[in-house]
Amino acid sequence: MKKFYSITIFMFLLVVGCSSEPTLQKYFVENTENKNFIVLDVSPSVLNVDRAKLSAEQIEALDSFDKMNVLAFKLNETNKVQFEAERTKVNKILKNKKYQELMKYGSGSIGASISYVGSEEHIEEFVLFANSKEAGFAVIRVLGTDMNPNSVVTLMSVLKSSNIDMAQLKPLEEMFKK
Repeated sequence: MKKFYSITIFMFLLVVGCSSEPTLQKYFVENTENKNFIVLDVSPSVLNVDRAKLSAEQIEALDSFDKMNVLAFKLNETNKVQFEAERTKVNKILKNKKYQELMKYGSGSIGASISYVGSEEHIEEFVLFANSKEAGFAVIRVLGTDMNPNSVVTLMSVLKSSNIDMAQLKPLEEMFKK
């Protein structure tokens, strides 16, 4: 009888744990090999920051940042239908209550949104979704530990003073060259 209960509990956890609900992580994995996408994983080392010149607040913000995943779709004459379909998929994923929208911007043919996963004081992930009907779109996941809106603003100030290693970002630069 104990074995029956153990198997039942195991099956329940398996079914609950294997949600078929779309997530950005699944979306990234599904499109890793798609020729219309560029996928980058960027580590904090890309920033090339002299930690000795940072304040304690800046160091704390930098330490809360684990990595950044970038998925970009380059629009061209032959993939316009797929662009619309993929953009719709991302919008649908970001409408999930898991992703809490902080800000949205739109102007004609371009748009952007910033969302987060977690609570306001313990953010696990920030998501930037930017799209242009002329160039394509990019989804950027900033993953970290106990990030908060203040640490993200502080991290942006660190970015301004960093010496970014452009070699890691070369594929993105190439994508948006016309």
